[in-house]
Amino acid sequence: MGRRKLRTRLCEMLGIEYPIISAGMGPSLIGEATGAPVELVVAVSEAGGLGVLGGAGYSVDELREKVREIKKLTGKPFGVDLLLPEAIVSGGDRPDRPGDEKIMLRDVIQTLPEAHYEWMMKVKRELGLPDSDAEVTTQSTTTSPHASVRVCIEEGVPLFCAGLGNPGFMVEAAHEVGMKVLGIAGNARNSGRIAQAGADLVVAQGHEGGGHTGRVGSMALWPQAIDLCAPVPVLAAGGVGDGRGVAAALAMGCIGVWVGTRFLATTEGGALPVQKQAILDASDEDTRRSYLYTGKTSRTVYNSFHDLWEQSGLEPLEFPVQVLLASAMVDMLNRAGKKEYVAPFAGQVSGLIHEIKPAAEVLADLVEETAEILTRKLPESVSAA
Repeated sequence: MGRRKLRTRLCEMLGIEYPIISAGMGPSLIGEATGAPVELVVAVSEAGGLGVLGGAGYSVDELREKVREIKKLTGKPFGVDLLLPEAIVSGGDRPDRPGDEKIMLRDVIQTLPEAHYEWMMKVKRELGLPDSDAEVTTQSTTTSPHASVRVCIEEGVPLFCAGLGNPGFMVEAAHEVGMKVLGIAGNARNSGRIAQAGADLVVAQGHEGGGHTGRVGSMALWPQAIDLCAPVPVLAAGGVGDGRGVAAALAMGCIGVWVGTRFLATTEGGALPVQKQAILDASDEDTRRSYLYTGKTSRTVYNSFHDLWEQSGLEPLEFPVQVLLASAMVDMLNRAGKKEYVAPFAGQVSGLIHEIKPAAEVLADLVEETAEILTRKLPESVSAA
């Protein structure tokens, strides 16, 4: 059999072969700069989909470096995913500094509210944890969203993706240079807002998804988002891990899919080996949605850190301050070798994933199974007139 064909309007919009985008996953707090590194972006784009860089783990300068690295390695379309917290976007970037600076995370957490810092030190003593040796940047893409957007525009990124927040403020400038803009939402109302703000594409991510995710299940969300976003097209996310999910999304009226967890668990995925193994070991019920990691609702593979947090009785801090707390704790737990406290952002689709393999193979499998369902299995099993 020759190379499978699977095309939708998304392929024409983005200049790609298959309507499959790998999610721009950010870091899972320890060890890795991002869940969707350059290697994953290039592998997916070269295989006919569209790879998206997870830009939330970088400084502004590092973002520019990574974009240029991608452009050296592939001539295919790609994207960059950034977080655009409304409060930071409206308040403006942090004041310009002479250059990117690194600060020890163990020093930064001393500025957290007293109750939270004391709890962290209590856990550190009781579990015999070492100090964190992680560093944080003073010019992250999240605290400098306007500067980060400018980098994407100046470097000619084909697709800008707002993993959090509404990208409406930058749509006009993006369109002036031919850049497409995508926004992600976890409910129908916010999906409609992103469409009305001028985005070219909207990703409707169901409750099942990993990372930041909402309260509405995918099968209920997708058609409602399609109705509210029209004529702006919608991509499906949340629970898509094989060709059955892709076929379902296309049948629903979505023009493509945004796939995270399945591409995280690949050879090129940015997660650490212990995190990838946690995905392989997880069932459909082994993930949990909480405020623990970022101060916003996000889904991760369940681990003992969830229990520690629940027992603390503390309220989560605002995003992105809660990230500092969680990052320091997970870094110390990981350095102590306490793997039962360490797991990645991941969706309920983890229960479908049983093997780590190259991203190009994952993409080929998604295409093959989807095409097989649409061209043979469905016509053989369903009669309609």
